[in-house]
This record gives sequence, structure tokens and C-alpha cells, in this order.
Amino acid sequence: STMFLNPGDKVKIENLLRGMIIQSGNDACIVLAENLAGSEEAFAEKMNAKAKEIGLINSNFMNATGLPHPEHYMTVRDLTVLARRIIADFPEYYSLYSETNFTYNGITQGNRNPLLYKVDSGADGLKTGHTEAAGYGLTASAIRNGRRLILAANGMASIKARDEETSKLMDWGFREFTNRNLFVAGAKVTDAEVWLGDKASIPLIIQRDLVVTLPRAQAQSVSVKAVYDGPLPAPIAQGAEVGKLVIGAKGMETLQVTITAGESAGRLGLIGRLKAAATYIFLGPPMPAASAAPQAAPPPAGPATTVTQPQ
Repeated sequence: STMFLNPGDKVKIENLLRGMIIQSGNDACIVLAENLAGSEEAFAEKMNAKAKEIGLINSNFMNATGLPHPEHYMTVRDLTVLARRIIADFPEYYSLYSETNFTYNGITQGNRNPLLYKVDSGADGLKTGHTEAAGYGLTASAIRNGRRLILAANGMASIKARDEETSKLMDWGFREFTNRNLFVAGAKVTDAEVWLGDKASIPLIIQRDLVVTLPRAQAQSVSVKAVYDGPLPAPIAQGAEVGKLVIGAKGMETLQVTITAGESAGRLGLIGRLKAAATYIFLGPPMPAASAAPQAAPPPAGPATTVTQPQ
């Protein structure tokens, strides 16, 4: 497809982006590539470097347009990774993907993304594709009730099949799966005993929001365990990685997320360590709320596992 550029035209970059995104303009892609890198081939090299940087592990680019080439390929999984980065990294440009038409040189062309025209679909991007080799495809995203889904589908035999199958797939994703918000960034997961520290215990926290997507039927079956070798030997720096949060549910792969020390803990002085040693020798290992055990004797066997209830 083309946005009908003429030789010698001076075109705003914003309009070249619209020609590329809305009209699938191969000419717009080439003009952008040549102006950014000197040639389409040089731009493809930059694309490959960026691909590695953002985690596209099964993609290789030989041109800026996606036109067929024996060594030019991209998987549907990589398409979803790229879509997520576009949405997250370029909010100031992402609105272009939801525009339904664009006029250049007096020629109006419509956006081919079928989900943009479906009532209440929540769709706001991204891009259709078609070659003889790959068939008809669509990478799309939609938001419903504050929840975003991204899909990539390829290899369909017609525009009609693309329209119908991607609509059904998006509806199925929203209907059959749900998000479970487990923890917000900075939330305390559990408390951990400290070994020979100036504190009996410190909180363990998660550094980022933790949301899992799973089938609706399994949404209440999530198990969350904090696993760490405890008691934790002092000194402990705030922010130090001390263990893992292990999340599981029927129908989903086990997920592990790092947990860190929410506070620092200093080491007991000599007198404190001697008192702790005496306490350990005469009274045995401390109860969870007691002072830490001495360095002279081995700590109670780890790892410690604390079952936590997600917020």
C-alpha cells in the first residue's frame, strides 16, 4: 500500500507516521528509514539492534516495510512484545493507531483495523498486515474496564476471516480470563527474623505491582508463598534481595518474583552477641518474636516459608 507521496514533497513527520500507521504506506516507511539512517538497509540494521535491546528473540529485519524477504521474519509473540513497548513507551504517539482515516494529496484512506469499528470493543490499535506468504494478520490491543489485552494473529485467508477471528479472539480473552491484583509496589509480604541483629525482625517487601492473569475459574485458587533462608544474618541493607515470592494456581505456570529487605538491620555489638549466645545455649532457638540467635551456634534450619494472603 502507499500514502501516495510525490517526489519532492515536503511532508511533516507526523503525517508520515499517519501514512505508515493508518494507510499502511510502504512509501512512508521508506522515506522515514532513509532520512533516519541514510538507507533502508542501514535502517534495518538499526531495527535489528533495537530488537535485541527490547527482547524480540525471534525476529530479523531486512527492510523497513515488511515486504517479503527470505531473511526477514517476526513471530507473533515478538509482535505482542513490540506492541506492549509501543503502548508503554510512546503514549504521545499511540493515539495515532486509533485514528480511523487519513487524507493526503486529496486521497482519503481508512484504517484497516476491524476492531476500531466494532461497538464497545475498547480497541485503540494497532496494525494490520498482509503478504502472499504470511496471509492476513492483525496485531491489536483493547481496554475494557481498565484492563488491557494485546493479541497477534496471522495466516488468515481473507479480510473477512481476519475481521471475524480477531474479534472473537479478543472477546474470548476478556470473557474467559481475569486479572488478580496481588500486591502493590512497596507492600509488605511478611516479616523475617534477623540473626544477630539490632532488630528482632524486618519486613520483606515487593518492589513492583504484582498482577497475574488467569482463567476466571481459577481466580480464587492463587497460592502465594514467601521463600527465604532464615533467620536472615545481620547486617542487612535495605533493598537487599533476600528471597522469592512464589505464586501458583491451577492452569498457570509458577511465577517467582524477588522480595527485598524493607528496612536495614545492623549487627549486634559484642555484649549483645554474648547475651544472644547465652540465651541460645540455655533456652534454645528463639521464638519468632524473640531476639536473634548467636553467631557462635548455627541458626535454625532454613529455608523459611511463609504463606501470605495477597492483598
